[in-house]
Parts: sequence; C-alpha cells; structure tokens
Amino acid sequence: MAFDNQVVWITGASSGIGEALARLLLQQGARVILSGRREAALQAVAEQAPQRALVLPFESTDYAALPQVVEQAWAWQGRIDCLINNAGVSQRSLALDTRFEVYRELMEVDYLAPVALTQLLLPRLAAQGGGQLAVVSSVAGKVGAPLRTGYCGAKHAVIGYFEALRAEVEQAHGIRVSVILPGSVRTGVAVNALGGDGARRGRSDVNIDSGMPAEEAARRIVEGLAAGQRSIEVVEGTEKIALHLRSGDPERLFTLTAAEGARLAEERARNGNADIDPGAVQRLGS
Repeated sequence: MAFDNQVVWITGASSGIGEALARLLLQQGARVILSGRREAALQAVAEQAPQRALVLPFESTDYAALPQVVEQAWAWQGRIDCLINNAGVSQRSLALDTRFEVYRELMEVDYLAPVALTQLLLPRLAAQGGGQLAVVSSVAGKVGAPLRTGYCGAKHAVIGYFEALRAEVEQAHGIRVSVILPGSVRTGVAVNALGGDGARRGRSDVNIDSGMPAEEAARRIVEGLAAGQRSIEVVEGTEKIALHLRSGDPERLFTLTAAEGARLAEERARNGNADIDPGAVQRLGS
C-alpha cells in the first residue's frame, strides 16, 4: 500500500476525521504520530498498532513549545514523510452576534497553528529531499457560508498559504502539498463549534448529523494523498454543487447563500440569537 512503513504525522487525531485517518493509515502499515490535546483518546487510537504509533500530545497554539514537539516527532523515526494538519475548530454564530475574540481564536487555531507547525517542519523536509504536506480546510474555505464568518476567513486563509507554499516547494524541493476540502462529515465538529460569545456550542446540527461518515471521508483523503492530488474534494450533493458554482457561476451561488442569510436573520428576529441552526440546504462545510 502507498503508506506502508511511511511516517505520517496527524494533528487532531483523537476524534473525527483525524482519528479515522489515523486508524486507516495504521491499517495500511504506516507509522503514525498521533497529536492532539486529549492524551487518553490518542492512546486509545494507538492501541490499534502500538508498535507503529507515537502519542505526542500538544496544544497547537503553544508556539513556544512547538520546536521541541517537532524535535520529538522527527527523532522517533529519523524522518517524517507526511504531515496532515487536521486540528481545528468551527463556528456557529452570525457576525452581528460574534465577539472579536472569537475571530482571533478561529484564526489562531485554524490558520496560524498549522502554519506555525508547517514552517518548523518545512526545512527538515527540504533537507531530506522531499515529503508531503496536507491541510484539512473545508468547502467553507472556498464558499462563504452563513454562521461561519470567522471560520470561513481562517479556512480561506489557510488555503492561500498552502497553495502559495506549493508553488515554492513542489518542483524546487520535491514536497507535495495537498489541500483537503471536506463538506459536512459526521463528527463532533458542530458540538465543539464556537458560539458568538466564544463558548462551546454543545450540540450538533442536522447537516453534520446527516453528513458523510468519517471513515468514508478518511478513505477519500488517503486515496487522494496517495495519488498526490493537489486538491482533494471530500464532498457530496448540495455542497459539491456549491463548490463548483463558486468558479462556474458565482452569482448564482451568492444569491443562494444570501437567501440563507436572510432566513437566518428572520429566525434571529423571531427567537433572538441563541442556537440558530443552519438550514438543511446550507450544507457548506463543517
């Protein structure tokens, strides 16, 4: 298999897409570095193949600690073949009800944290003669989705960084760069999303609950990485249509998302800003 005996580092590996990726790659014979904040959950994943798993918990925005984390990761096997930047947090709040501090946190976690880790690993990959870098963005990194102004901003930004990085390192240093674009995937992403006051939302929504199973998303991602795809779309139905409308018929897309924005505004006027849900038609990423 493509990842047999390859060293793959996954952030956000304790649940959701990250956990599904880790389990699939371990099944395929990879040596997997499991990172995240919840050590016990990472240990549970590592038990699938303990001789080929390294549990390396860290806080993604603790930038002072990152150099030592990278040193530990590299020292385990003396190389890293692929880094998958997967850790992140979503949002469920209208801009009118969102504190600036929420935007700051979303940018820190979803943009600056993967950039910081990638920047530290990048010279090592160049020195070893190549490797692979990937980031889990979102359909919301291409499409402006209501209730996610901060999340969309961070996911758009991370695509910009990784696509520009690809231009610099793909041919010059043999480093492949993949941007992953999931739509709604059945994980705890909505439960853990930030509300307008910065608090954890604490419940899911219909779009996520009816989304693609995490195991299927992981399968598509691993196949895309193995094929060296620069852009890996993990999306179905309405979200796939929206993604392609963004380049093919953006005016139509803008009209559709504006209609959803108007519906949400009406709901806010009726019920206040508490627990407004995205409509079933508005499945535009996690």
